[in-house]
Amino acid sequence: MAAENGGGAEMTFREEIIGDARLILGDCREVLPTLPRVDAVVTDPPYGIGWKPRVRHQDQPWVDDRQFDPTPFRIGKEHVFFGGNYFAHLLPPTEAWFIWLKRPVTHDFDRATSYAPCEMAWSDVACKQRVKSLVWDGGMRAGADENRTFCHPSQKPIEVMQWCVEATAGRLVLDPFMGSGTTGVACMKLGRKFVGIEIEPSYFDTARRRIEEAWKQPRLFEEPRPKITQEALDL
Repeated sequence: MAAENGGGAEMTFREEIIGDARLILGDCREVLPTLPRVDAVVTDPPYGIGWKPRVRHQDQPWVDDRQFDPTPFRIGKEHVFFGGNYFAHLLPPTEAWFIWLKRPVTHDFDRATSYAPCEMAWSDVACKQRVKSLVWDGGMRAGADENRTFCHPSQKPIEVMQWCVEATAGRLVLDPFMGSGTTGVACMKLGRKFVGIEIEPSYFDTARRRIEEAWKQPRLFEEPRPKITQEALDL
């Protein structure tokens, strides 16, 4: 896939199509302006870079605001941003907070277990009157076999991302920080169309593999799926 930036220079992105998923290897800050409007943005932006446990961080913010500008992500009609409590001053006011209760924590990615008892996601998804938070209380218990296969240090359980996607009404979901592709796997399981962007080639390849495996899985309520085709474009 080729596109032009504001100065007219051409940028190239690697793109693969797997069923209803469009996967793009590149910097989301460059890719987003080339995309059409989507129904929902469900993502986990990077935050807390450089933070370490048991270290005093009074003089070091958890997130550098320059790492996340929410403006380009408004191409979605609905949004779910994990870590949204750290970006809250950059985002419009909301009454719809998604809360994932994580304990008991069994997440072990090479070293430490997670110290946070929950994660919060800012959202503008419409919720019932006077309901200010939607809570998923499953820790890492559901889908244990799949969720024990950690491919990314910030990987979410598939059930968490399914819960987030199901809360949105749209058919086309975007994750501009795709990582290992969990949001895409959730979309394949739910019959949603998906666009994922990832800058790290190794994570992109992992996401491609996981999403392809999810796409191959049949579901009783669907018609037989067409043969998988993949396209890799380097223009």
